[in-house]
Amino acid sequence: MHVKRVNMITTLSSRRPAFAIWVGHPRLTKPHRKHRMTRPQTVIFSFKGPMGVRVDVDQSLMFLVALLVWFNLNTDLVYAIMVPVLLVAAIFAHELGHAWGNQVQDIPVHKVVMHGGGGYCQAKRSGTAYEAELIVSMGPIVNAALWAICSLVAYWTPIYWDISWIEAGGLAQETLYFVWLFGQINLLLLVFNMIPVQPLDGGKLFHLVMLRLMPADTAQSVTGAVGLVCAILWIPAMLVLFYYQGLILFFLPSIAAHYRMMRGAAVY
Repeated sequence: MHVKRVNMITTLSSRRPAFAIWVGHPRLTKPHRKHRMTRPQTVIFSFKGPMGVRVDVDQSLMFLVALLVWFNLNTDLVYAIMVPVLLVAAIFAHELGHAWGNQVQDIPVHKVVMHGGGGYCQAKRSGTAYEAELIVSMGPIVNAALWAICSLVAYWTPIYWDISWIEAGGLAQETLYFVWLFGQINLLLLVFNMIPVQPLDGGKLFHLVMLRLMPADTAQSVTGAVGLVCAILWIPAMLVLFYYQGLILFFLPSIAAHYRMMRGAAVY
């Protein structure tokens, strides 16, 4: 998912400047295939992550972090640093969800890559359509769970009754604010990623649902048609979003690719 914040996100807080969010799109069923957004890859370091999954960090991720810090330097330094940290953590959790969806079905995970466009999970072999349902779903499910948990913690903690307490300062209050903000970032990633266009998770899940309801050729055409409508409406919708929320999305679904998909071509 690619989102960049330039002014204020009033849905998060009228008291805090906004941030940028870029969201990547995992290619879960293409084994050992380079991701389009990271060609050529420039991995600066790798480490063994949760579940034993190899995690590659691309140098473009450092650019993203630096850019987000720069955008938020008009606020306090802690906020400027925490925004990219929370964003990267949300994207990483999303990709680990995909990785778990693979591993629980005995599909080995080759690696998770974190880069300036977000991230993706790469499996060592392709799964069936039924296996892909869990794999694709787990990313958004993780974001939904984190949003729910953080929101509940922020709401039910005794010192959190009104967002106006942010102005009062204090370590406990600021900590709760960032817990709440982490939940909102996960919610934003969830909503954006569920839009039924390719190659977002929403587009993949819509296709998988159609495969359960109709023949494969028809499912391909219906998925392409729905994605085509969304792709055509994308630019005016983004203009409205920028006008009311100050958000710019650095992601543009392909009208041509969805049209070919609607005509029956195996584009994605």
